[in-house]
Amino acid sequence: MAPTLSSLLLLALLCAASAFAALEPRVPEAYLQNGNFEEQPNPKYLKKTKLVGKFALPKWEISGLIEYVSGGPQPGGMFFPVTHGIHAVRLGNEASISQTIKVKQGQLYALILGASRTCAQDEVLRISVPPQTGDVPLQTLYNLNGDVIAWGFKATSNVVKVTFHNPGIQEDPTCGPLLDAIAIREFYPPMPTKINLVKNPGFEEGPFPIFNSTNGVLLPPQQQDGFSPLPGWIIESLKAVKFIDSKHFNVPFGLGAVELVAGRESAIAQIIRTVTNKVYNITLLFGGPKNGGKGPPRGEPFFAKDTPKIPPKFGEKGPPRGGVFFFKNFQKKKKSLFLTPFF
Repeated sequence: MAPTLSSLLLLALLCAASAFAALEPRVPEAYLQNGNFEEQPNPKYLKKTKLVGKFALPKWEISGLIEYVSGGPQPGGMFFPVTHGIHAVRLGNEASISQTIKVKQGQLYALILGASRTCAQDEVLRISVPPQTGDVPLQTLYNLNGDVIAWGFKATSNVVKVTFHNPGIQEDPTCGPLLDAIAIREFYPPMPTKINLVKNPGFEEGPFPIFNSTNGVLLPPQQQDGFSPLPGWIIESLKAVKFIDSKHFNVPFGLGAVELVAGRESAIAQIIRTVTNKVYNITLLFGGPKNGGKGPPRGEPFFAKDTPKIPPKFGEKGPPRGGVFFFKNFQKKKKSLFLTPFF
């Protein structure tokens, strides 16, 4: 019998989940020190809302214009969406906060943070864990109360410095990203098995929402699998995808799923190692999450240059697990498994 490569993509306007992975215990997540900013600064280091001094924010090192604020309506008609507590920090032009933390060298991690923009349409949050740096766009809010975002990194030593920086230059120097909670989760590198060559096929290892978010966790675009906040997978698209959990969403199998929130602009991918001239079966399941979407859920898989022809009514009826579609002739040493919705 030919080897079988099984993965599941559940799309209904946009959702993915799998029943193939074993439900293994997840590594607990934890806040960074004063990660929810509820340990308040000494009043002598506050000038109205502005923090004064490099160590004015307890457990953090700050640089530039940092404001310590409370959630809710603000003077001038502005509203700060602080949903993971009462207090937050706002990073002004070229401002940053950082903290040195203990990690395990060579281990994969995800920083999970509650973040939102406050003024401009093109605000960016730059996250740095040397030698890795990435810019997280905040111009699109998928949730009026702010987003929960995950950013992955691989530890190169047992102690790392985590920095959150606002690289923007706005007309109002106080404008910039609002951070109200920051946590970290440790991952174990997912490995293929003799039964399934896809790593993390059921999305059981992922940045589960520590903040009890009912809107999922956004995964920034163009994240490589070596450092992705979704272990084993590449965030291939130019737009973010969303990691969701079975506690808050209708995930028919397992604990986690991926929602392709940007339609055709969303995509996840994985490089699969195969043996030349061997034939492989790829099993894909499409279905709907019962979220009120119209019409059949549909997705488009690519295997390198091969695109299987999926029947128009595939996955249109039945429970969320949808149907099963097979194709063969997978004959390269390496292939890209590329998953995206189509309409």
